[in-house]
Amino acid sequence: MKLTALKLALLSTLALGSNALAADKIIYGEDDRVDYYAMPESFRWAADSTVSLWKKKSMLPDLAAGKYTLGAFNLGQAYNLCPGTRFADQDAGANCSGALVGEDLILTAGHCIVTESDCRGTAFVFGFAAKTEGQPAPASVPSGEVYTCAKIIKRQLLNTTTEVDNVETTVFGGDYALIKLDRPVKNHKPLAINRGGGLKKGDGLFVTGHPLGLPFKFTPGGMVVKNVDPQAAFFSTNLDTFGGNSGSPVFNAATGLIEGVHVRGEGQHFVPTFEGCTTYLVRPPGTGSGGHVTKIDFLAADIPPTAQENAAAKYRDVSAKEIKNRAVSAELPSPESVRFDF
Repeated sequence: MKLTALKLALLSTLALGSNALAADKIIYGEDDRVDYYAMPESFRWAADSTVSLWKKKSMLPDLAAGKYTLGAFNLGQAYNLCPGTRFADQDAGANCSGALVGEDLILTAGHCIVTESDCRGTAFVFGFAAKTEGQPAPASVPSGEVYTCAKIIKRQLLNTTTEVDNVETTVFGGDYALIKLDRPVKNHKPLAINRGGGLKKGDGLFVTGHPLGLPFKFTPGGMVVKNVDPQAAFFSTNLDTFGGNSGSPVFNAATGLIEGVHVRGEGQHFVPTFEGCTTYLVRPPGTGSGGHVTKIDFLAADIPPTAQENAAAKYRDVSAKEIKNRAVSAELPSPESVRFDF
């Protein structure tokens, strides 16, 4: 099947001009990515509040039908993937990922949306996912699942490169954006973030998003691979991610809280084979420098607590008070229980 002019234009934009897809990312060991239908149901709350970011000009509105047709392209055909390569038969088109963290707030990467003009030209789409085995992701989405940008609330992309003796060194700073949508989101719940710190090397992680612009993927099995520098803007992981995962929320596997925003990887997406096609770049476990995740700390003060956070805080306060009262009661026996033996 030939790519339409719209799809070719979109592919050109994604492959050549997108900051989001320029950050190379790879697979570490086994490819842990799975579609929505294959992920554990107990984690689908994270999937349902993850968004894909699209160029508005790549989407065709059908007002009469109340939907948008997505300007997607076939991944395998576009990248000359070898037969049998995972997800080669799926259509792609999103350029970044994000997460709902308030009733009308989206968390994403700073390099995904650089200017207010970029923001106005972006559509935030819920539900681009393969939800039934054997069935592709929908080619169109209901208008109610498509949101636009009202304004950028907070954004940073701070990377500093210096050159000494023809050797370049880059210090990576914060890379994040918090976007206010055109209206409150319906039928999706804001995700909770970690406000207490404490992340350390070896902690388990998972990530949700749209690698290579594909339909939603859930990627478990990752972890923090280096000591977390309290002065650094990011921490390092071995999550299987690609361009398009930029802006993806990275969760603590033990707590379910967002620890940060995926912003950067290493190496390249694909490698050529002797057969003339390409396949994913795979690093052996325990090798490489790891992908980078901007810490959620930068935005914690700007993201309102979720209902679950408030309930948990109230529970902790009540529990702490009860524990304190019980401790006092245990330390101070009642007068009638005191005996004096002379």
